[in-house]
Amino acid sequence: MPKNLDSSTKLNTNARAVPGEALRLLSRSPHPYHRESLQLPDGPISTTSPAAPSPLRSRQNTDDEDSFGGQSSYSKDSDSGTEADDEHFLKGLPAPRARPHKGLRGAPDGSYSSTPSPLLSPSILNDGVRTIAWQRKREIDAIQAENGRELQDAAEKFGRKRRAELARRAIEVLLLAIVGVIIFSNNDVRLAVGLSRYEISCHIVVAGSLVALYPLRLAYYHMREKPSRDPSKRDSYISIPAYFEPAPLLYPPALTVFVASLLSVSNSGVVLPNIILSLASLPPSLIPTLDGDQGIPVAHWFLSCLPLFTSELGKPFSNTAIEQQGLNPSAAQHLNRELLVLLCPLHQTLCVTLHSLTKTSLLTAELQLLSITLINILLLSVSPQAIILKALLWGGGVATFVTCGKVLSWNVSLARVPKWRFRSAANRSKRLEQASGRSSTGLLAYSWLKRVFPIIDKIRADESDDDDRTLKSVTAKPSGSTFEVSSISRDAMKSKWDPPLSLMEQRPEGDLFGNGTALRDFGDIPTVQRRYTLPSLGHQLNRFGKKTPSGRRKRSASSGMQSFFSLTEKQATLRKWLYAIYVYFCIILIILIGIRGYVGQYALGGKEPVGWALGYLFGGLPRFRLEVVTANLERWICLPEWSTMRDSESCHRGWVEHLRYTTFTPANTRLILGTYWLTIIIVGLAVVFQLSAVYEVDTRRKVFHFMMVAMLLPATYVDPTFAALALMLVLTVFLLLDLFRATQLPPLSKPLASFLTPYVDGRDLRGPVVISHIFLLVGCATPLWLSLGALPRAGRGCAAGWELPTRELGMVSGVICVGLGDAAASLIGRRYGCHKWFWSGGKSVEGSLAFATVVALALLLARAWLLLGGWPVTPTPHAAGWTLSLAKAVIAAVVASLTEAVLTGGNDNVVVPVVLWLCVKGLRV
Repeated sequence: MPKNLDSSTKLNTNARAVPGEALRLLSRSPHPYHRESLQLPDGPISTTSPAAPSPLRSRQNTDDEDSFGGQSSYSKDSDSGTEADDEHFLKGLPAPRARPHKGLRGAPDGSYSSTPSPLLSPSILNDGVRTIAWQRKREIDAIQAENGRELQDAAEKFGRKRRAELARRAIEVLLLAIVGVIIFSNNDVRLAVGLSRYEISCHIVVAGSLVALYPLRLAYYHMREKPSRDPSKRDSYISIPAYFEPAPLLYPPALTVFVASLLSVSNSGVVLPNIILSLASLPPSLIPTLDGDQGIPVAHWFLSCLPLFTSELGKPFSNTAIEQQGLNPSAAQHLNRELLVLLCPLHQTLCVTLHSLTKTSLLTAELQLLSITLINILLLSVSPQAIILKALLWGGGVATFVTCGKVLSWNVSLARVPKWRFRSAANRSKRLEQASGRSSTGLLAYSWLKRVFPIIDKIRADESDDDDRTLKSVTAKPSGSTFEVSSISRDAMKSKWDPPLSLMEQRPEGDLFGNGTALRDFGDIPTVQRRYTLPSLGHQLNRFGKKTPSGRRKRSASSGMQSFFSLTEKQATLRKWLYAIYVYFCIILIILIGIRGYVGQYALGGKEPVGWALGYLFGGLPRFRLEVVTANLERWICLPEWSTMRDSESCHRGWVEHLRYTTFTPANTRLILGTYWLTIIIVGLAVVFQLSAVYEVDTRRKVFHFMMVAMLLPATYVDPTFAALALMLVLTVFLLLDLFRATQLPPLSKPLASFLTPYVDGRDLRGPVVISHIFLLVGCATPLWLSLGALPRAGRGCAAGWELPTRELGMVSGVICVGLGDAAASLIGRRYGCHKWFWSGGKSVEGSLAFATVVALALLLARAWLLLGGWPVTPTPHAAGWTLSLAKAVIAAVVASLTEAVLTGGNDNVVVPVVLWLCVKGLRV
């Protein structure tokens, strides 16, 4: 404080001793508001009273202060009244905004020191550092706390999701266990399965051991690869990831054995092949692999054949039981041991083939189930309907892809080529002119072969699309500004370049390509290249290189697509039509020769299929029968026996059967059903087209579900075999049409794609196959086909094997599940679903309740129609009546509804109908 007073005294004293030049500096400034306290830029002189010492300055004098000899400021008092008035007036004005010079440091009170760069004392420095560090620590703590909360929330969310998924998987396993209990609680099933007790026991032991040992194997491999000394981390070796998908482990093995067990009541030979297929469908990760395994895993093959060895132990007991109980072993008589041994490699190979055809359209569990179904159709088909289905799927499918597979792949490659990649017609005409020296016959033959078979073009695949394009060189005429374009021959382009050419590299004068080719060979090309002029020849050559102008590597087309680059657009269109004609011709030959002959020989007892179909549909019309007899076509057209249609035994089958036989005749009944189905299809499509501009896609899709219900629910019991045959034919047509659409064959591919586009969903976009309508049909037809495999057959003459003496409720379980249950769950769940299941997937509790309610009521309605029609029912209805039937229907509906809610690894239109069929048949609803 005394030092400050002394300094003030010195300032007042020195102010009077300041020379006149210094006082002149204190005169009025033209910009009085630019500096607070009238600070001068040339020195530390100030007109104001000495400012209070800044706390940011040291108590000792700085070098700047000492350099002025201790005279740091002047007094503001002035002898001039004008200046005093001016200063008084300036004081009345608002203070200008402080604008410190660069380098000045501000004090906490807003004042500034008179020195440009004041020094800081150690104590002030420490305080500032502590303040900054404390603020930084607070920020870091806040960020860490926020990150900690986020991490904790994420961990809690992941834990909840993991627990929900584990609960979901546990519910899936529990539901399959309930289905197994329902099936094996049936007395008939227990008796039939008892004949294969050794095989089933072996299956349970092998599958259970592999599943139980899998986590231990994982833990062993984990510990061997990454050993840990921390005991707390060893528990993580045995863990189930949240993304684990149990569908391939559960549904193909379990459903295969369950279906075979139910069918074994009428055919005991289906158990052993399906047990082998069940073991063959286990995920490969469960099977220990041997070093050097290539192709089919040897360990998997051996484990799948173990039931064959154990079946020899129970063979004497099985033969005795079959003879005593009168079971039908005919389906297994032709399956010898050598054939059963090959089931595992057949299944593995078929899965690979189906995956190559469908790509990503089908999930793993769906592929496994499809392969098992096709093998069962191939080996166990006995009834005429199953033989026809085998001929359509196996005979037609294999023959189509053997004869047309390569052509279809060529057409797909050709369809992927964009139009701008084709050659222009001008270049093509020039090539033909150059080839005018050839003979006309050879030229026409060569051109025709190249149009039909692109393999000829693959010889030229290494040649670029731009080989035949002539490069242009620009020459300037001396007399004018116009340019003359001269073409460079193709042989000159085949020079040995050394890319990249350096700008510093020297070439001989006139040597354009580096191989001695002179410029005079190509005209008057200027040798000096100027900037901002036309590009040089080297730039034109790089334009056709393997990299883009930005240096990125160009996307190379496949070899299959490159073979079509030499075609013009018109030639490509012509080739597409030639491919399409070839494919259509091959399919017609396969149907008329291969499938027709096989069906007539093995399914119809040697009768001609076309003539049999005419008699099957129109044999009840008197005029048609008269014309056939008159034209002596009875050997070709098989007419049903008139006595069979007027059989009085039809009276005990119910009034519907009696009306069908005595009033309409079976053939006329089929015509009535066909007309009824066609009417529903027309009306349904009209409704769908009307709703296209109003309702969403999912609502329009459900119209097709209701169409299936209206078509099949009342008509299936009237003539089950005719409904099954119609579904087989429609499935074949769907597969062929989707083949044409996926391979883009004209003229059907574009109309089909335009029709299906508004009705596809996310599952249809996974691969090239649109599976929604195919799985809808398969879901409705599979329970009917399975029921036909479990029921006895009747009929005489042309109708042998085409009549059923009994009916069962399981025939319509697929229609009820897919047509009513799935539609109700979707419509109710989307509009009124407020409570979601605790697992992910978007399924709502309200939708599941709607599914169960509608399915249970529909089962009771179908049972009422079955009893009202008077058909003999298998099994015989229970004496307890409707109360017990209602309870069983509710149980079956709840199991199917929960399966639909938890299912993720398979299509619900296929898996859920099979589960419902198992429950309905096992509970004997």
